[in-house]
Amino acid sequence: MPQVSFILNGEWVSVEVEPCETLAEVLRNKLGLTGTKIGCEEGECGACTVIVDGKAVTSCIYPAMKVEGARVETIEGLSKGGQLHPIQQAFIEHFAAQCGYCTPGFIMSAKALLDKNPHPSEEEIKEAIAGNLCRCTGYYQIIEAIKAAAEKL
Repeated sequence: MPQVSFILNGEWVSVEVEPCETLAEVLRNKLGLTGTKIGCEEGECGACTVIVDGKAVTSCIYPAMKVEGARVETIEGLSKGGQLHPIQQAFIEHFAAQCGYCTPGFIMSAKALLDKNPHPSEEEIKEAIAGNLCRCTGYYQIIEAIKAAAEKL
């Protein structure tokens, strides 16, 4: 079975993968990082969003073999020393999560945006999260949380 090595949340990892496995499957089933949710398994809902080399990707359709040598960030890598990342904190403060299933994907999409554009307009925020679906909150609180996080960062 082939191995893939990459930087996961700041640490080098190496894991055996099947050629047909997705990044989401590897993260959840082989590396135990269950914060990455699997929803539609078609790349449409955004629940599985992670960041690969600075870009938000839907990991349920992203080939695991493609991360060889890449830098991968998941929701588990955001908090440091027990402190929530400002985006995570803003989601709490702005009630941007209800059931929470979609929340990791939204947060990772927001992080990818804010890493590239620290002061996005509301339209840019909407565009960045367009690939993420939420069936509970609507989007107002999510957008407000991302705006607040941008101010803190």
